[in-house]
Amino acid sequence: MSSETYAAALARGIRAARPDLVGYVPSVSVAPVITELVEADGGAGGRSARVFPLSVEEEAMGVLGALPLAGKFGAIVMQDNGFGNALTALTTFNLAYHLPLLIVANTRGGLGEYNSMIHTVSQHVPRLLDAVGLRFFELDRRSGPADWAAVTEEAGEHARMTFRPVVVLTRFWATDGKAA
Repeated sequence: MSSETYAAALARGIRAARPDLVGYVPSVSVAPVITELVEADGGAGGRSARVFPLSVEEEAMGVLGALPLAGKFGAIVMQDNGFGNALTALTTFNLAYHLPLLIVANTRGGLGEYNSMIHTVSQHVPRLLDAVGLRFFELDRRSGPADWAAVTEEAGEHARMTFRPVVVLTRFWATDGKAA
């Protein structure tokens, strides 16, 4: 059995998808993934040459989603409740203009969730993504870290192949005894 954490495996999968840039919306729940990405890229303090924070999810969709217009590919790390902010940008820009993008979103509201308010949005995210035609894949503790890396890498390839944004929904809560 691998001792790799889910956060490290997820970061490995994102790197294997070969994004030119990775943006993220800061959150304590995705911080371990960001730390893994930044350190692997030679950075520190939440930033590197290719990994950087953005203010809100719709900004991330515009900045990273526009990279294909310059022949590049982007990835975003965020929380799933941010789709409430991002759906308009995703559907009217990224999806409508066939711009590939890898989006990795920590799914809130499941087992171990301490914030009772978060269920209001997060429990509906898979149905929202399906309703607007965004392809998504779900990962939770039923799959090991190696699967998380492989599915994330494949999702990046699928985004490129289909010229569409692809979402990987990941449940960090209650995976290996801590948030990630």
